[in-house]
Amino acid sequence: MNPTRKRRLLLILALVAAAAIATTLVALALQRNVAYLYTPSEVLRGEAGEHARFRLGGMVAEHSFTRAEGSLEARFVVDDGDATLPVVYTGILPDLFREKQAVIATGRMQGDVFVAEEVLAKHDETYMPKEVADKMGQAHRKHDVPPAADKPADQGGVR
Repeated sequence: MNPTRKRRLLLILALVAAAAIATTLVALALQRNVAYLYTPSEVLRGEAGEHARFRLGGMVAEHSFTRAEGSLEARFVVDDGDATLPVVYTGILPDLFREKQAVIATGRMQGDVFVAEEVLAKHDETYMPKEVADKMGQAHRKHDVPPAADKPADQGGVR
């Protein structure tokens, strides 16, 4: 093989190796930032993984919200119709956070408690995140709960 061909071959191999390394690094970075949505029943079945960071979606159970005196630590229970899961969050909750409203919390399980790093609340009377609505709908069908009144045509789960 003459030196010019050898140099070209090495250059092509170096470019392919660099592209493979770059692709691997991008995939690892994206995988680390992905947080899947689970309901309390899915978490309790072990589908979320023990140490994985994920999003917990459902409704804040009625009469479950408590806040420690003089602290930002809030405790509440998330319910999906099948199961409930206690949540602890330290920080300022969204203004629209209320019991019996849809919520998505991002965090990790510690023992039997979900420790949230971020809490998102719905922002109007009819809104529920599409992923939560789909999973709550599955729970309602499972328990033969009649469907709610028709939703407005402009509601697509995202606003």
